[in-house]
Amino acid sequence: MTSTAPNLPHILLVDDDVELAGLLRDYLVRDGFTVEAVPDGEAGVDAALSGRFAIVVLDVMMPGIGGIEALRRIRAASTVPVLMLTARGDDFDRIVGLELGADDYVPKPCLPRELAARLRAILRRSQQGGEQAAQAPLVVGPLTVMPAQRRVEWDGASVELTSTEFNLLEVLARNAGRPVSKAELSAQALGRPLVRFDRSVDVHLSSIRHKLGQLPGGRSCIQTVYRQGYQLIRA
Repeated sequence: MTSTAPNLPHILLVDDDVELAGLLRDYLVRDGFTVEAVPDGEAGVDAALSGRFAIVVLDVMMPGIGGIEALRRIRAASTVPVLMLTARGDDFDRIVGLELGADDYVPKPCLPRELAARLRAILRRSQQGGEQAAQAPLVVGPLTVMPAQRRVEWDGASVELTSTEFNLLEVLARNAGRPVSKAELSAQALGRPLVRFDRSVDVHLSSIRHKLGQLPGGRSCIQTVYRQGYQLIRA
């Protein structure tokens, strides 16, 4: 099931609920996207790794290869942005998805307008150009963040981050030496307000900590500041 138009963001929708996928596809097309829908995880992985899509919308609950395993296979070979559709109130799948590298999630049943807004927020931050392309690298101790190329290095070695992880680290690097609140991080890096009980920022930052190297003494360069947020410390 494909709806296409030139020069529009190309979305891959992976969901075995054909009726829901059709409704979401029709809304997203009207909202300015092109959409290809596939009904199972196996086909979803193959399509996601084809390089044809700007972002993937991946349902967690599918027969055969579920969304979590599909995400694991995608992340083993690609950093294409992925938004997960999770069961409302299912914190386990949500957190596991974020830990495996999902950029964001939307609980089902979801409003098509909310899904479109989340997709635009992720795309806007993963495809930033223009003025940002002229910005110099941000260097904080052994960490180098390159906004123009959306690349990160630690002691000269490349660090593979998802789009959302890069956004969070860039915000911290621009504010190195001072705490940044979770609300500010959510607004600037995820493109949405922080809501109660939302652990997305915490899970993403935990993943970033594991990917970056350690400072002398085994410390992480990203520190939690009690009741204030997170801070990238200057080594």
